[in-house]
Amino acid sequence: MKTLIRTLILLSLIVWLGAEIFFPAIAAITFGQLAPDTHAAGQIVGALLRIMHWMGLVCGIVLLALLALAPAWGIFKSRSVLAPMVLVLLMVGLTAYSQFSIIPAMERDRVAAGGVIDAAPADNPARIDFNVLHARSTNVEGTVLLLGITVVALVAYAESAAANRV
Repeated sequence: MKTLIRTLILLSLIVWLGAEIFFPAIAAITFGQLAPDTHAAGQIVGALLRIMHWMGLVCGIVLLALLALAPAWGIFKSRSVLAPMVLVLLMVGLTAYSQFSIIPAMERDRVAAGGVIDAAPADNPARIDFNVLHARSTNVEGTVLLLGITVVALVAYAESAAANRV
């Protein structure tokens, strides 16, 4: 049972962080292959981002539940899961913020700019706001990735601490 729980904890981290690491490559390839049709590329990347966010939200909730229950099952000490749980909660919050706030606002800006953001003049307020939101989205995803890497290190530390107890 302990091996199963540890496996699910690691799998949740692998799926979420793997998507976060792989996403920029997918976005770059999509925009490269579909150039100069940035609108179509943006639509594809936006759809993939939404899928990645849902994967992250599910993985985050599973991870929080497993980390919360791990001390009761004798897998980790309570103190060793507190920091990873706080960081995962931040990751879930940032992912939800991007999914339910940033992306819808970017979509509103795209529609307000006439449907194709690159076709709007550079001084168009909707295009300017879209670009600000895009930069924010990139920063949020980067922060989620860095927090996730930190969670991996903390879980590895908890694993080694648990192994030293035995």
